[in-house]
Amino acid sequence: MNERMSMPAAQEIAAPACGYLTIDLGAISRNYLKLAEALAPAKAAAVVKADAYGLGARPVTEALYNAGCRDFFVAHFLEVAALKPVLPDDAVLYVLNGLQPGNELACAAAGVVPVLNSLDQLRRWSAAAHGLGKRLPAALQFDTGMSRLGFSPTEQVQLKSELADHELVDIRFIMSHLASADEAESEQNDQQQAEMQRIAHEFPGLPVCFANSNGIFLGQSYHGYMARPGIALYGGNPTASQTNPMETVVGLKIAVIQTRTIPAGTKVGYGATFVAPREMRLATIAAGYADGLPRSLSDRGAVYFGDQRLPIIGRVSMDSMTVDISSLPVGAVILGSLVEMIGSHQTLDDLAQAAGTISYEVLTSLGQRYERQYL
Repeated sequence: MNERMSMPAAQEIAAPACGYLTIDLGAISRNYLKLAEALAPAKAAAVVKADAYGLGARPVTEALYNAGCRDFFVAHFLEVAALKPVLPDDAVLYVLNGLQPGNELACAAAGVVPVLNSLDQLRRWSAAAHGLGKRLPAALQFDTGMSRLGFSPTEQVQLKSELADHELVDIRFIMSHLASADEAESEQNDQQQAEMQRIAHEFPGLPVCFANSNGIFLGQSYHGYMARPGIALYGGNPTASQTNPMETVVGLKIAVIQTRTIPAGTKVGYGATFVAPREMRLATIAAGYADGLPRSLSDRGAVYFGDQRLPIIGRVSMDSMTVDISSLPVGAVILGSLVEMIGSHQTLDDLAQAAGTISYEVLTSLGQRYERQYL
Protein backbone atom coordinates (compact mmCIF):
# COMPACT_ATOMS: atom_id res chain seq x y z
CA MET A 1 0.00 0.00 0.00
CA ASN A 2 1.21 3.49 -0.81
CA GLU A 3 1.74 5.51 2.36
CA ARG A 4 1.49 9.28 2.32
CA MET A 5 3.41 11.81 4.34
CA SER A 6 2.41 15.21 5.68
CA MET A 7 4.42 18.03 7.18
CA PRO A 8 4.09 18.83 10.90
CA ALA A 9 1.03 21.01 11.49
CA ALA A 10 3.03 23.96 12.82
CA GLN A 11 4.89 24.26 9.56
CA GLU A 12 1.63 24.62 7.64
CA ILE A 13 1.18 28.04 9.22
CA ALA A 14 4.52 29.74 8.71
CA ALA A 15 7.55 28.82 6.61
CA PRO A 16 10.99 30.15 7.56
CA ALA A 17 12.45 28.16 4.65
CA CYS A 18 11.53 28.41 0.97
CA GLY A 19 10.33 24.84 1.12
CA TYR A 20 10.57 21.52 2.92
CA LEU A 21 11.71 18.25 1.36
CA THR A 22 10.90 15.27 3.56
CA ILE A 23 12.74 12.00 2.97
CA ASP A 24 11.36 8.94 4.72
CA LEU A 25 14.33 6.64 5.36
CA GLY A 26 12.02 4.09 6.95
CA ALA A 27 10.02 3.90 3.72
CA ILE A 28 13.24 3.40 1.73
CA SER A 29 14.20 0.53 4.04
CA ARG A 30 10.77 -1.07 3.76
CA ASN A 31 10.86 -0.71 -0.03
CA TYR A 32 14.21 -2.49 -0.05
CA LEU A 33 12.89 -5.33 2.10
CA LYS A 34 9.86 -5.70 -0.15
CA LEU A 35 12.05 -5.95 -3.24
CA ALA A 36 14.46 -8.33 -1.49
CA GLU A 37 11.54 -10.59 -0.63
CA ALA A 38 10.28 -10.51 -4.22
CA LEU A 39 13.76 -11.36 -5.51
CA ALA A 40 14.66 -14.20 -3.14
CA PRO A 41 16.66 -16.36 -3.55
CA ALA A 42 18.39 -13.76 -5.76
CA LYS A 43 20.17 -10.90 -3.99
CA ALA A 44 18.91 -7.33 -3.89
CA ALA A 45 21.54 -4.63 -4.37
CA ALA A 46 20.83 -0.89 -4.25
CA VAL A 47 21.62 1.80 -6.80
CA VAL A 48 22.70 4.89 -4.87
CA LYS A 49 24.28 6.85 -7.72
CA ALA A 50 23.65 10.57 -8.20
CA ASP A 51 23.62 11.18 -4.43
CA ALA A 52 21.05 8.39 -3.96
CA TYR A 53 18.87 9.91 -6.69
CA GLY A 54 19.26 13.31 -5.08
CA LEU A 55 18.06 12.28 -1.63
CA GLY A 56 21.42 12.13 0.16
CA ALA A 57 23.78 9.23 -0.45
CA ARG A 58 25.13 8.95 3.10
CA PRO A 59 21.87 8.76 5.09
CA VAL A 60 20.17 6.66 2.41
CA THR A 61 23.04 4.18 2.14
CA GLU A 62 23.29 3.85 5.91
CA ALA A 63 19.55 3.12 6.10
CA LEU A 64 19.82 0.52 3.34
CA TYR A 65 22.80 -1.14 5.01
CA ASN A 66 20.85 -1.36 8.27
CA ALA A 67 17.99 -2.96 6.31
CA GLY A 68 20.35 -5.70 5.14
CA CYS A 69 21.73 -4.44 1.84
CA ARG A 70 25.39 -5.20 1.23
CA ASP A 71 25.85 -4.35 -2.46
CA PHE A 72 25.74 -0.74 -3.66
CA PHE A 73 26.12 0.73 -7.14
CA VAL A 74 27.30 4.23 -8.05
CA ALA A 75 27.93 5.57 -11.55
CA HIS A 76 31.32 7.28 -11.16
CA PHE A 77 34.40 6.58 -9.10
CA LEU A 78 34.11 10.16 -7.79
CA GLU A 79 31.00 9.10 -5.89
CA VAL A 80 32.90 6.52 -3.87
CA ALA A 81 34.51 9.06 -1.55
CA ALA A 82 31.21 10.05 0.03
CA LEU A 83 30.13 6.48 0.75
CA LYS A 84 33.23 4.49 1.61
CA PRO A 85 33.67 6.06 5.08
CA VAL A 86 30.12 5.20 6.17
CA LEU A 87 30.00 1.60 4.94
CA PRO A 88 31.36 -1.31 7.00
CA ASP A 89 33.90 -3.66 5.48
CA ASP A 90 31.31 -6.27 4.49
CA ALA A 91 29.62 -3.84 2.07
CA VAL A 92 30.70 -3.76 -1.58
CA LEU A 93 30.69 -0.66 -3.81
CA TYR A 94 30.48 -1.09 -7.58
CA VAL A 95 31.22 1.62 -10.16
CA LEU A 96 28.83 1.22 -13.11
CA ASN A 97 30.72 3.36 -15.60
CA GLY A 98 33.99 1.59 -14.99
CA LEU A 99 37.19 3.59 -14.62
CA GLN A 100 38.73 6.48 -16.46
CA PRO A 101 42.43 5.93 -17.29
CA GLY A 102 44.51 6.75 -14.24
CA ASN A 103 41.89 5.82 -11.63
CA GLU A 104 42.89 2.17 -11.39
CA LEU A 105 45.28 2.36 -8.44
CA ALA A 106 42.98 4.63 -6.44
CA CYS A 107 40.10 2.23 -7.07
CA ALA A 108 42.20 -0.73 -5.97
CA ALA A 109 43.30 1.12 -2.83
CA ALA A 110 39.68 1.93 -1.98
CA GLY A 111 38.62 -1.70 -2.36
CA VAL A 112 35.98 -0.79 -4.91
CA VAL A 113 34.73 -3.13 -7.66
CA PRO A 114 34.64 -1.54 -11.13
CA VAL A 115 32.12 -2.65 -13.72
CA LEU A 116 34.35 -3.06 -16.78
CA ASN A 117 32.67 -2.08 -20.03
CA SER A 118 35.39 -2.53 -22.63
CA LEU A 119 38.57 -4.39 -23.45
CA ASP A 120 40.56 -1.23 -22.73
CA GLN A 121 39.15 -0.99 -19.19
CA LEU A 122 39.76 -4.70 -18.62
CA ARG A 123 43.36 -4.50 -19.82
CA ARG A 124 44.09 -1.48 -17.64
CA TRP A 125 42.57 -3.16 -14.58
CA SER A 126 44.53 -6.31 -15.31
CA ALA A 127 47.74 -4.29 -15.62
CA ALA A 128 47.02 -2.66 -12.25
CA ALA A 129 46.55 -6.11 -10.71
CA HIS A 130 49.87 -7.30 -12.11
CA GLY A 131 51.59 -4.15 -10.91
CA LEU A 132 50.25 -4.67 -7.39
CA GLY A 133 50.87 -8.39 -7.51
CA LYS A 134 47.38 -9.35 -6.36
CA ARG A 135 43.95 -10.26 -7.69
CA LEU A 136 41.50 -7.41 -8.13
CA PRO A 137 37.72 -7.88 -8.31
CA ALA A 138 35.57 -6.72 -11.21
CA ALA A 139 32.24 -7.21 -12.93
CA LEU A 140 31.88 -7.37 -16.71
CA GLN A 141 29.05 -5.58 -18.47
CA PHE A 142 27.78 -6.69 -21.88
CA ASP A 143 25.73 -4.71 -24.37
CA THR A 144 22.61 -6.78 -25.04
CA GLY A 145 20.80 -4.22 -27.17
CA MET A 146 20.94 -0.79 -25.54
CA SER A 147 24.10 0.40 -27.32
CA ARG A 148 25.17 2.42 -24.31
CA LEU A 149 27.69 0.60 -22.10
CA GLY A 150 29.26 -2.82 -22.12
CA PHE A 151 31.30 -5.13 -24.34
CA SER A 152 29.98 -4.89 -27.88
CA PRO A 153 29.26 -8.09 -29.85
CA THR A 154 32.60 -7.60 -31.66
CA GLU A 155 34.51 -7.17 -28.40
CA GLN A 156 32.82 -10.21 -26.89
CA VAL A 157 34.61 -12.47 -29.38
CA GLN A 158 37.98 -10.90 -28.54
CA LEU A 159 37.19 -11.01 -24.82
CA LYS A 160 36.59 -14.75 -24.93
CA SER A 161 39.92 -15.36 -26.61
CA GLU A 162 42.01 -13.27 -24.19
CA LEU A 163 40.18 -13.63 -20.88
CA ALA A 164 42.64 -16.28 -19.71
CA ASP A 165 45.41 -13.68 -20.00
CA HIS A 166 43.78 -11.66 -17.23
CA GLU A 167 43.96 -14.28 -14.50
CA LEU A 168 44.50 -11.63 -11.82
CA VAL A 169 41.08 -10.11 -12.52
CA ASP A 170 38.57 -11.77 -10.21
CA ILE A 171 35.29 -11.60 -12.14
CA ARG A 172 32.44 -11.57 -9.63
CA PHE A 173 29.58 -11.61 -12.14
CA ILE A 174 28.49 -10.54 -15.62
CA MET A 175 25.73 -8.04 -16.20
CA SER A 176 23.71 -6.01 -18.67
CA HIS A 177 21.00 -3.36 -18.52
CA LEU A 178 17.40 -3.52 -19.72
CA ALA A 179 16.42 -0.72 -22.08
CA SER A 180 12.63 -1.14 -22.09
CA ALA A 181 11.77 -2.77 -18.77
CA ASP A 182 9.34 0.07 -18.03
CA GLU A 183 7.28 -1.27 -20.95
CA ALA A 184 6.37 -4.77 -19.80
CA GLU A 185 5.02 -5.80 -23.21
CA SER A 186 8.06 -4.65 -25.17
CA GLU A 187 9.63 -7.35 -27.31
CA GLN A 188 13.05 -5.89 -26.48
CA ASN A 189 12.84 -7.32 -22.95
CA ASP A 190 12.69 -10.90 -24.24
CA GLN A 191 15.32 -10.15 -26.87
CA GLN A 192 17.74 -8.82 -24.29
CA GLN A 193 17.03 -11.70 -21.94
CA ALA A 194 17.77 -14.20 -24.71
CA GLU A 195 21.01 -12.38 -25.54
CA MET A 196 22.02 -12.36 -21.87
CA GLN A 197 21.38 -16.10 -21.68
CA ARG A 198 23.52 -16.62 -24.78
CA ILE A 199 26.37 -14.61 -23.26
CA ALA A 200 26.09 -16.53 -19.97
CA HIS A 201 26.47 -19.75 -21.98
CA GLU A 202 29.58 -18.32 -23.68
CA PHE A 203 31.10 -17.43 -20.29
CA PRO A 204 30.03 -20.36 -18.10
CA GLY A 205 30.31 -20.31 -14.35
CA LEU A 206 29.80 -16.57 -13.98
CA PRO A 207 26.65 -15.37 -12.14
CA VAL A 208 24.31 -12.96 -13.96
CA CYS A 209 23.17 -9.56 -12.68
CA PHE A 210 20.42 -8.27 -14.97
CA ALA A 211 17.23 -6.70 -13.61
CA ASN A 212 16.71 -3.06 -12.65
CA SER A 213 13.65 -1.84 -10.71
CA ASN A 214 11.26 -2.43 -13.58
CA GLY A 215 12.96 -5.68 -14.55
CA ILE A 216 12.27 -7.18 -11.12
CA PHE A 217 8.56 -7.08 -11.96
CA LEU A 218 9.02 -8.78 -15.34
CA GLY A 219 9.35 -12.13 -13.59
CA GLN A 220 11.82 -14.46 -11.95
CA SER A 221 13.55 -15.32 -15.21
CA TYR A 222 14.98 -11.77 -15.20
CA HIS A 223 16.28 -11.85 -11.63
CA GLY A 224 19.51 -13.74 -12.11
CA TYR A 225 22.00 -13.86 -9.23
CA MET A 226 21.45 -10.24 -8.19
CA ALA A 227 19.18 -7.36 -9.23
CA ARG A 228 19.90 -3.62 -9.04
CA PRO A 229 16.79 -1.68 -7.97
CA GLY A 230 17.01 2.10 -8.06
CA ILE A 231 13.88 4.22 -8.54
CA ALA A 232 11.66 1.68 -6.77
CA LEU A 233 13.65 2.17 -3.56
CA TYR A 234 12.82 5.87 -3.67
CA GLY A 235 9.09 5.45 -4.22
CA GLY A 236 8.90 5.71 -8.01
CA ASN A 237 6.47 3.36 -9.71
CA PRO A 238 8.36 0.41 -11.27
CA THR A 239 5.24 -1.12 -12.83
CA ALA A 240 4.26 1.56 -15.36
CA SER A 241 0.46 1.63 -15.76
CA GLN A 242 -0.22 -0.49 -12.65
CA THR A 243 -0.76 0.75 -9.12
CA ASN A 244 2.54 1.64 -7.49
CA PRO A 245 3.53 -1.19 -5.12
CA MET A 246 6.17 0.93 -3.36
CA GLU A 247 5.80 3.25 -0.39
CA THR A 248 6.04 7.00 -0.86
CA VAL A 249 9.46 8.31 0.16
CA VAL A 250 9.49 12.04 -0.63
CA GLY A 251 7.21 14.92 0.19
CA LEU A 252 7.71 18.50 -0.95
CA LYS A 253 5.98 21.65 0.26
CA ILE A 254 6.77 25.14 -0.99
CA ALA A 255 6.34 28.45 0.82
CA VAL A 256 4.16 31.29 -0.42
CA ILE A 257 6.14 34.53 -0.71
CA GLN A 258 3.44 36.89 -2.00
CA THR A 259 -0.27 37.06 -2.80
CA ARG A 260 -2.13 39.58 -4.94
CA THR A 261 -5.38 40.26 -6.78
CA ILE A 262 -5.21 41.12 -10.48
CA PRO A 263 -7.91 42.46 -12.81
CA ALA A 264 -8.99 40.79 -16.05
CA GLY A 265 -6.47 41.30 -18.84
CA THR A 266 -3.40 41.31 -16.60
CA LYS A 267 -0.34 39.53 -17.99
CA VAL A 268 1.41 36.99 -15.76
CA GLY A 269 5.03 35.84 -15.87
CA TYR A 270 7.84 35.88 -18.43
CA GLY A 271 6.67 36.24 -22.00
CA ALA A 272 3.11 37.04 -20.90
CA THR A 273 2.06 33.49 -21.79
CA PHE A 274 -0.91 33.81 -19.45
CA VAL A 275 -3.44 36.65 -19.51
CA ALA A 276 -6.07 36.72 -16.78
CA PRO A 277 -9.52 36.08 -18.29
CA ARG A 278 -11.18 37.59 -15.20
CA GLU A 279 -10.26 39.05 -11.85
CA MET A 280 -8.02 36.52 -10.13
CA ARG A 281 -6.17 36.01 -6.88
CA LEU A 282 -2.62 34.72 -7.23
CA ALA A 283 0.12 33.39 -4.99
CA THR A 284 3.80 33.38 -5.85
CA ILE A 285 5.66 30.41 -4.35
CA ALA A 286 9.36 30.21 -3.59
CA ALA A 287 10.70 27.53 -5.94
CA GLY A 288 11.40 27.21 -9.63
CA TYR A 289 13.52 25.38 -12.12
CA ALA A 290 16.69 26.06 -10.11
CA ASP A 291 15.04 23.93 -7.41
CA GLY A 292 14.32 21.03 -9.75
CA LEU A 293 10.78 21.97 -10.75
CA PRO A 294 10.77 21.78 -14.56
CA ARG A 295 9.95 24.82 -16.66
CA SER A 296 7.65 22.51 -18.61
CA LEU A 297 5.18 22.77 -15.69
CA SER A 298 4.40 26.28 -16.97
CA ASP A 299 0.65 26.71 -17.59
CA ARG A 300 0.05 22.98 -17.08
CA GLY A 301 1.15 21.80 -13.63
CA ALA A 302 -0.44 22.43 -10.25
CA VAL A 303 0.12 22.47 -6.49
CA TYR A 304 -2.34 21.67 -3.72
CA PHE A 305 -3.54 23.50 -0.65
CA GLY A 306 -5.59 21.08 1.41
CA ASP A 307 -7.67 19.20 -1.14
CA GLN A 308 -7.82 22.14 -3.54
CA ARG A 309 -5.87 21.96 -6.79
CA LEU A 310 -4.17 25.27 -7.62
CA PRO A 311 -3.06 25.54 -11.28
CA ILE A 312 0.37 26.94 -12.12
CA ILE A 313 -0.14 29.91 -14.42
CA GLY A 314 2.46 31.60 -16.55
CA ARG A 315 6.02 30.40 -16.91
CA VAL A 316 7.98 28.73 -14.14
CA SER A 317 10.88 31.03 -13.26
CA MET A 318 14.30 30.18 -11.84
CA ASP A 319 13.32 30.86 -8.22
CA SER A 320 9.54 31.10 -8.22
CA MET A 321 6.25 30.37 -9.94
CA THR A 322 2.71 31.68 -9.74
CA VAL A 323 -0.42 29.72 -8.89
CA ASP A 324 -4.10 30.57 -9.09
CA ILE A 325 -5.68 30.70 -5.61
CA SER A 326 -9.02 32.15 -6.73
CA SER A 327 -10.84 28.98 -5.63
CA LEU A 328 -9.76 29.42 -2.01
CA PRO A 329 -11.40 31.66 0.60
CA VAL A 330 -9.81 35.09 0.88
CA GLY A 331 -6.99 34.95 3.41
CA ALA A 332 -6.67 31.16 3.33
CA VAL A 333 -3.22 31.48 1.79
CA ILE A 334 -0.89 34.13 3.18
CA LEU A 335 2.83 34.90 3.33
CA GLY A 336 4.52 31.79 4.73
CA SER A 337 1.73 29.35 3.90
CA LEU A 338 2.86 26.03 2.46
CA VAL A 339 1.50 24.39 -0.67
CA GLU A 340 2.01 20.76 -1.61
CA MET A 341 4.12 19.96 -4.67
CA ILE A 342 4.65 16.27 -3.90
CA GLY A 343 2.52 14.50 -1.33
CA SER A 344 -0.85 12.88 -0.73
CA HIS A 345 -2.57 14.66 -3.61
CA GLN A 346 0.24 14.62 -6.18
CA THR A 347 2.79 11.83 -6.24
CA LEU A 348 6.30 12.00 -7.63
CA ASP A 349 5.07 10.18 -10.74
CA ASP A 350 2.08 12.53 -11.05
CA LEU A 351 4.38 15.55 -11.01
CA ALA A 352 6.70 13.97 -13.57
CA GLN A 353 3.78 13.21 -15.86
CA ALA A 354 2.52 16.80 -15.60
CA ALA A 355 6.00 18.01 -16.55
CA GLY A 356 6.22 15.61 -19.48
CA THR A 357 9.22 13.81 -18.00
CA ILE A 358 10.02 10.84 -15.74
CA SER A 359 10.24 10.48 -11.98
CA TYR A 360 14.01 9.88 -12.19
CA GLU A 361 14.61 13.34 -13.65
CA VAL A 362 12.40 15.13 -11.13
CA LEU A 363 13.89 13.30 -8.15
CA THR A 364 17.53 13.81 -9.12
CA SER A 365 16.92 17.50 -9.89
CA LEU A 366 15.46 18.54 -6.54
CA GLY A 367 17.78 21.29 -5.37
CA GLN A 368 19.66 22.08 -2.20
CA ARG A 369 17.67 25.16 -1.20
CA TYR A 370 14.91 23.21 0.52
CA GLU A 371 15.17 22.39 4.19
CA ARG A 372 15.66 18.63 4.18
CA GLN A 373 13.96 16.63 6.88
CA TYR A 374 14.85 12.96 7.29
CA LEU A 375 12.18 10.80 8.89
